[in-house]
Amino acid sequence: MEIGIGIIVGILVGGVIAYFGVQAWLKNINKSKIEEANKQADLLLQSAKLDVKKLEDEASIKASKLIDNAERKNEQIKQQKITEARDKFQKLRSEFESEKTKHIVEMKDLEILVVSKETELKQKQESFQAKVDQLEQQKTELANQETEIAGVRENLEKQLKIVAKKREELDLANEIRIKELESIAKLTEQQAKEQLIEAIKAKAETEAMAYVKESINEAKLTASKEAKKIVIQTIQRQCAEYTIENTVSVFNLESDEMKGQIIGREGRNIRALEAATGAEIVVDDTPEAIVISSFDPIRREVARLSLKKLVADGRIHPARIEEVVAKTRKQLDEQIIEIGERTVIDLDIHGLNPALVRMVGRMRYRSSYGQNLLKHSIETANLCAIMAAELGLNPKQTKMAKRAGLLHDIGKVAEEETELSHAILGMQLCEKHGEHAIICNAVGAHHDEVEMTNIISPIVQACDAISGARPGARREILESYLKRIGELEELAMGYDGVQKAFAMQAGRELRVIVESEKVTDQYADDLSFMIAEKIQAEMQYPGQVRVTVIREKRATAFAR
Repeated sequence: MEIGIGIIVGILVGGVIAYFGVQAWLKNINKSKIEEANKQADLLLQSAKLDVKKLEDEASIKASKLIDNAERKNEQIKQQKITEARDKFQKLRSEFESEKTKHIVEMKDLEILVVSKETELKQKQESFQAKVDQLEQQKTELANQETEIAGVRENLEKQLKIVAKKREELDLANEIRIKELESIAKLTEQQAKEQLIEAIKAKAETEAMAYVKESINEAKLTASKEAKKIVIQTIQRQCAEYTIENTVSVFNLESDEMKGQIIGREGRNIRALEAATGAEIVVDDTPEAIVISSFDPIRREVARLSLKKLVADGRIHPARIEEVVAKTRKQLDEQIIEIGERTVIDLDIHGLNPALVRMVGRMRYRSSYGQNLLKHSIETANLCAIMAAELGLNPKQTKMAKRAGLLHDIGKVAEEETELSHAILGMQLCEKHGEHAIICNAVGAHHDEVEMTNIISPIVQACDAISGARPGARREILESYLKRIGELEELAMGYDGVQKAFAMQAGRELRVIVESEKVTDQYADDLSFMIAEKIQAEMQYPGQVRVTVIREKRATAFAR
């Protein structure tokens, strides 16, 4: 037992000693390994330092190379930019020089214009001064004449006093002579006076007849001259107002700055407006005003209203112009219907077909021999009603007469083209839209083209003549002018490929708009020549007519 315990204790002691021995051995081994690891770490650190220094040297070399390359590229870019800047400067300098030369030329032209204006003004001043001097001279002469007249008047008064004195002496001597004659002729004074009066009367009648005959002959010689003078004065007083009223509208502007926007760049806005409306837009030196010229009043009104909308909106370009003109045409059509409805209401005419009401509204924008067609028709209607009442017709016939008077010229505003006269065409339109046979006959017979079948027809004919024959109602020249303008446009529309034709400048220019798909540029040249030749061969016109063919290609696409 004790031996076993001793063995166990010995084993335990031996284990403890072995443990501590192993620990000491391990510490020696670890210390040597740590020293060896530190040596290796030092070697690695030195090697790393060498590598880092080597990399730093290589990086420094590469960096210096990159800096050199960057400096070389920077210098190249700098030289390139300098060259580009020099070229741009030279270009701008040349443009500036050209603009400067252009402005110098313009300034010289303006200087020449100013000099000419100054010369013209100087001439006008000299002319005015000459007239003033002449007026002063005339005043001086008039004063001298007044002085001479005063002297003559004074001399005349003296002579009158002498004559009065002589007359008294003559009367006294005459009385003595009469008494002597009575004693010699054995006649009293009264008898001698009667014989003398008879003799003087016979002589005076002869002389008076001769004087009257001479006056009549003189009047015949001067009547033609005086009549021509009166006619010329009448034309001079009425011509300007008549032309403006029937062919020209004036559109007022708030300022002249709007004229540039209306014209547009290179004139594209004004060309688009003229092409869309068919009216000529005249932009001249008239302050704050633009003139719209066209023989067709509806075209003028469309152009005027479109310009008004465009100026108020401020957006003026070709696409906007076409949009506004289309809307304006639509609104004008509505306005025409409203004018027709208001007219038939004012005249107390009921049951008129809407198509005829619209035609009555269209009369507002038509004229007949210079007389507004709507005013003429209203005037004729009222005259028909008055005349029918004066003739003792019943109220129903009086209303029919008024209705026929309003519709008698309805054929002049028909939209379809026809060879029929306006009376026959108007009769057919009335028949088509359900008017009474009496009214249809009155419309067709007011120019004796059909036989009259009722009392209303001669009333309408007479009242039409009365309205047209009153002083200042009509002017024959306008009808022939409008007919010539219309024929000019119809002639151009007869060619294939022609889309629109507008007569402008009082018929001195014809603008023809063709379809680009059907007409080539070469054919456009030939077309203008052919139209000009046909106008020259078939029409009579004063001066010359310029034919302009416009071919415009449009490309349209939609982005969705």
